[in-house]
Amino acid sequence: MPTLIGLGVIVALVFLIVGIYNGLVKLRQEVKNAWAQIDVQLKRRYDLIPNLVNTCKGYIAHERGTLEAVTKARQQAIDAKGVAEKAGAENFLTQTLRSLFAVVEAYPDLKANQNMMALQEELASTENKIGFARQYYNDSVMKYNTRIQTVPANMIASMFGFTLEEFFELQEAAERQAPKVEF
Repeated sequence: MPTLIGLGVIVALVFLIVGIYNGLVKLRQEVKNAWAQIDVQLKRRYDLIPNLVNTCKGYIAHERGTLEAVTKARQQAIDAKGVAEKAGAENFLTQTLRSLFAVVEAYPDLKANQNMMALQEELASTENKIGFARQYYNDSVMKYNTRIQTVPANMIASMFGFTLEEFFELQEAAERQAPKVEF
């Protein structure tokens, strides 16, 4: 009888370990999927930027520095590796796009151009999708990190090499502040 009880406890522990392990694998895959969703939206953003720059070139030729900064920021964002580096590069790209749109405001013909309006709308839509993808990624990272830090999953996580994932965070303190709107 004690042998059956011992065997039952061992079987229960094996099922518990397998269940926890499979849950961790599922959460890790969710984090990877969430990161892939960010990549999809960022690729869309990268594809729109050359069209935006080309549309602007004819109108704002003497604003060449702004156009070059956007192009450079785009390439840095494409080349970035890892969550922290990608976040920093994306924040820089967002800043250069803001400066481009500020320049566009000074050119009424460009602002009214159908291509420019369509590209701005498409880029705004993409920015929203990027924001939602980042939120989903951070939610997935939070669930995963919480799971691998809580008992008893933390023991299984350390045995099988599960490690914490990085959050996608703002690098600039100024970006956390609400924009100032004046009329």
